[in-house]
Amino acid sequence: MIYSFDAYVTAALFDRAGRAAFALGDGTVRFENEGGFVTVEAHQGAVLAAAVHPSGRGIVTGGDDGRVVWSRVEGDEVAATLIAEVKGRWIEHVAASAASGLIAFSAGKEAHVRDSADPTFLRVFAHDKTVSGLAFDPKGRRLATAGYGGVWLWWARIDGQKPQAMKWAGSHIAAVFSPDGKFLVSSMQENQLHGWRLSDAKDMRMGGYPAKIKSLAFFDKGNLMVTAGANGAVVWPFAGANGPMGKEAAEIGFSRDSMVVQVAGVEALPVAVAGQDNGKIWAAHMRSGRIETLKAEKGAAISALSVSADGARLAWGDEDGEAGVIAIPAMDTQF
Repeated sequence: MIYSFDAYVTAALFDRAGRAAFALGDGTVRFENEGGFVTVEAHQGAVLAAAVHPSGRGIVTGGDDGRVVWSRVEGDEVAATLIAEVKGRWIEHVAASAASGLIAFSAGKEAHVRDSADPTFLRVFAHDKTVSGLAFDPKGRRLATAGYGGVWLWWARIDGQKPQAMKWAGSHIAAVFSPDGKFLVSSMQENQLHGWRLSDAKDMRMGGYPAKIKSLAFFDKGNLMVTAGANGAVVWPFAGANGPMGKEAAEIGFSRDSMVVQVAGVEALPVAVAGQDNGKIWAAHMRSGRIETLKAEKGAAISALSVSADGARLAWGDEDGEAGVIAIPAMDTQF
């Protein structure tokens, strides 16, 4: 199924029901519905960030109108609930945890935390510099906030605390925990990644990229991590106690005339998906090395990718507002 939304696709996600949702630069959220889509007017401006709601029902979005909104489909109707509003600020980053029920969002130099089960719960963590990325750990108890000079770790429910600082010089623009909670990885403005082993805070450089890494994702039950930022998809090993420490990354799907700008992974399989700046999308199996084209047509740069929980479908969107849902082949048997 292909959609033309005429607005930048900020995020393409799947909710718990397996329904694709697209968050757009025109402030709307579009949910696939019986061969078409239904629209939620979520923001008075652009959607800047999105995450699946902790309940799995619909998605949470942040906009340049300072609003955080929960959009969803309920029966034959759509619904939108205002979670928070910070007037005069852009909500550029959103994170959510199904494990803890918490929702986090950034507003300038602050990281805010809300509880989806308790409308009165509020935590605000102040920073010296702008918060440029957010991530919950696998249990949803700790929140990582990326910014200039490193990444800070906060206990998400505790007020009045001093965070643990994971320092590294430079501007950190995104953060992600490994699925086993053993490692924290940040993407940097300087075309590199930086990582830390959380048990002892030992850090590791993960460089060699020709471009900024705008997207990274774990797959293969957390044993592998795939990133954008190169002519092919870059894959790092995370199995074992040392993860990628002392190891080299592999690059797959190298192309001389295009760059990988978005990535996603199949959680249960060693299958990574890559979206290019020429609009093409492909999947690669890391054991066999075989590559399968999922979208051959050229177009605008891919701006969003997501794989459904069962690994059967891929949702994608591009910078010109084209979007779609693709069936992923049964790669465990075909590859």
